[in-house]
Amino acid sequence: MRREDLDFAIQTAAAVIGQDHVLVLGSQSILGSFHEDQLPQRATMSNEVDIAPLHDDANEMIANLLDVELGEWSDFDAEHGFYVQGVSVYTAYLPDGWASRVVEVRPRGDPACVGLCLEPHDLCAAKLARFDEKDREFVGELLAAGLVRANLIRNRLAEITDPRFERERKRVATRWIKHRESV
Repeated sequence: MRREDLDFAIQTAAAVIGQDHVLVLGSQSILGSFHEDQLPQRATMSNEVDIAPLHDDANEMIANLLDVELGEWSDFDAEHGFYVQGVSVYTAYLPDGWASRVVEVRPRGDPACVGLCLEPHDLCAAKLARFDEKDREFVGELLAAGLVRANLIRNRLAEITDPRFERERKRVATRWIKHRESV
């Protein structure tokens, strides 16, 4: 995925849901901080942009609308080769204070529209909180490229206070990133 794809996804998602700010949660939020040419190929290979409406109802109907209109196998996906996954702002396990560190992306076509992308260390902490193999690979590639620092990711992991992030999973993720600090 390229930055222009992210811009277009943000702009289109905001138009579909009628909100001028959206939150980009998934791996492609890294494009808010780095140009695709600076990133390892693994970091931009996803064809999915996870976008959460900042204002949704209890049933997450607005996020569902994104899935219907822009999601996988939609006309949007067929036409553009990538899709928007509508998610909740509560999908990811995020470190305390994350909202004060978001990176604003204003698409060229609509400067009134803003995509709030996770700061890279917050993104990596959220990925390690999931601890899927693809998430570890993503974080490992960013570390190897020198784009993020292991000690900051470890600190951000410690700042995740979401009760869904179980103590054992937090311990495993912290041990994984500590190992990367010594490498």
